Amino acid sequence: MTASAEAREAREALQAPVSDTTDTGAASTIVDPYAERRAPRGGFLYALNPLAKLAAPLPAIIALIFTRGLAIPTVLILLSLAVLLVGARLRARWVALLLIGLPVLVAVLGVSFGVWVDPSRIPTGSPGASVVLVEIGGWEFTLAAYLIGLAAALRIAALLVLSLIAGLTTSGPELVRALVQNLRVPYRIGYTALAALRFVPRFGHELEVIRAAQRVRGLDHGRGPIAAVRRTLAVAIPLLASAIRHAERVALAMDARAFGAHPTRTERTVSRWRARDTAFVVLSWCAIAAVYWWGLTAGFGGLAGRP
Repeated sequence: MTASAEAREAREALQAPVSDTTDTGAASTIVDPYAERRAPRGGFLYALNPLAKLAAPLPAIIALIFTRGLAIPTVLILLSLAVLLVGARLRARWVALLLIGLPVLVAVLGVSFGVWVDPSRIPTGSPGASVVLVEIGGWEFTLAAYLIGLAAALRIAALLVLSLIAGLTTSGPELVRALVQNLRVPYRIGYTALAALRFVPRFGHELEVIRAAQRVRGLDHGRGPIAAVRRTLAVAIPLLASAIRHAERVALAMDARAFGAHPTRTERTVSRWRARDTAFVVLSWCAIAAVYWWGLTAGFGGLAGRP
């Protein structure tokens, strides 16, 4: 057996889940809660460089700050949803949130922002200025005010959906590796931030273990606000102690591996910028430019007031 074959088998053995057989003979799988999850297959977004998924919607995110009107944000939302649904394997919950929850959120935010629109700042000749939707005493909620609030809500929704292109298909380690290897961010900063991010799932797992241990011991603080404070303190103190121990171990492990002693470090996983990344960024920028050219030439990108 060659050295490469032995290394490949050792790597597969380390990545494979550990099987444990109980007294009943049933095999159970023990999964490391802190291990990095593999990206699901079936979507082209997972194969792209994380920096490409950040750079592609960046011009639209910047331009949306200065955009007014309903048409351009709506088209950007639809294009972003199409990219997400085609290029990512989303769970049913995320699909429902994007297709059902997002329109509901936009409608609610449109009303909320429209209520705060100053009626005196709405031009009398604007569409819907004379259409009163709700009237309470001397206060009137017009269609023009709702359209202004809806435009602001659509801009927020467009920013959210555009950011989800990278957020739903990129993990923290992938982003850090891309920043360090492609943008030449100092690895002392990148991997320190990565170590801090890895604390989050560990703390979640530790919190579940602490709560399970307290339930096994029959710890009951009762009900009411005082009991809620007691429950919080009973969990916070052991969680803080575990966090301090884990931070000390991480610091010792980084010192043992000479972290920060050299200007560069070797990488186990290489993050490459490929031709498909360039093509994705260029096509995205062209699509964004086409949307804005259409909106501005058709008169859909003018100023609509500020909520």
